Amino acid sequence: MTLLRHQDRVFYLFAAPFAALTLVFGLWPILLSIKVSLSESTTALARAPRFVGWENYATILADPLFAASLARTLIYTALAVAVNVGFALAYALLLNSDVIGRGRTFFKLAVFLPVVTPDLAGYVVWRWLYDQSFGALNAGLALLHLPGFGGIASPATAMLAVLIAELWHHAGFYVVIFLANLALCDKALAEAAAIDGASAWQRLRYVILPQLRPAILINLIYALIQFLKTFTVVVVMTKGGPNGATNFVSYFAYRLFDQGEYGQATAAGTILFAIVIGISALAYGLAKRGQA
Repeated sequence: MTLLRHQDRVFYLFAAPFAALTLVFGLWPILLSIKVSLSESTTALARAPRFVGWENYATILADPLFAASLARTLIYTALAVAVNVGFALAYALLLNSDVIGRGRTFFKLAVFLPVVTPDLAGYVVWRWLYDQSFGALNAGLALLHLPGFGGIASPATAMLAVLIAELWHHAGFYVVIFLANLALCDKALAEAAAIDGASAWQRLRYVILPQLRPAILINLIYALIQFLKTFTVVVVMTKGGPNGATNFVSYFAYRLFDQGEYGQATAAGTILFAIVIGISALAYGLAKRGQA
C-alpha cells in the first residue's frame, strides 16, 4: 500500500505540469472565447463587455455565407479524411510488405519528412507549383502536351489543389500510426490463413484489417479534427478564394475577427468547436460499437 501511494504521488507530480498547461493554454482560452462570443463586438475585448446573449450566434446562423462555408467545410473534411486515411493505409501496407525491399527506408523518409516541414514553407512551395504563369506543375503538363491544371486559380479545382497539398503534409503522420500497429499484428494468423488457401484480399479483409481497428480509429478521429479546422493552408495559398471556393469556417471566422467583429467571429469559432467535438464523439462511439 505504501509503495502504491508513493507511485501515485510520483504520477501526479509528473502529470501536474501538463495538467496546468492544458488548463492555462487549452481550457481557459476556450472559456474566454465563449465569453467573447456572448458579448457585443465593440466591447468584447474591454474589461467590462456588454453581453448580448445569443445575438451573435443568431446573426451567424442566419448568414448565408456562414452556411455555405460550413457546407464547404463538411464536404472538404469528408473528402480529406477518406483520401488521407485511405492513402496512408495503402502506403503502410505496401511498406510492410516485401514488395519494396531495400527501398523501404527511403519511402518511409519520403512520406514522413513533409510532416515535420513547417506549414508555411511547405504551402508556399505548393502555391508556387500551382502558379498559372510559371508554376512547375503546368510547365510539366505542357511538356507532355496535357491540359493545364487550374490549381488554386480556378473555383472548380481550388479545393482539390488544397486537398493535394494537405495530403502531402499530413499523410505521413497517419502512415506512422498504421506502421506501429502493423508491427504489433500477429503474423502467425496471416501465415495460417495463407496455408489454408486464403487469398491476399481475404487475408487483408479478415485477418489484417480487424487487427488494425485501433489505428484506424485513432487516424479517423485525428483526421476529422485536423480537417474540420483547416486554416493555415487557406491563409497561405488561397485566402478563401477563388470566389469563396476554399472559404472554410475557420477562415470565415478569421476574416470576421480581422474586421473587428469579435463577437461574431468567436461565435463562428465556437460553433465549429462544438461540431468538431460532436462529430469526433460520434465517430468514436460508432467505431467502438463496431468493435463490440
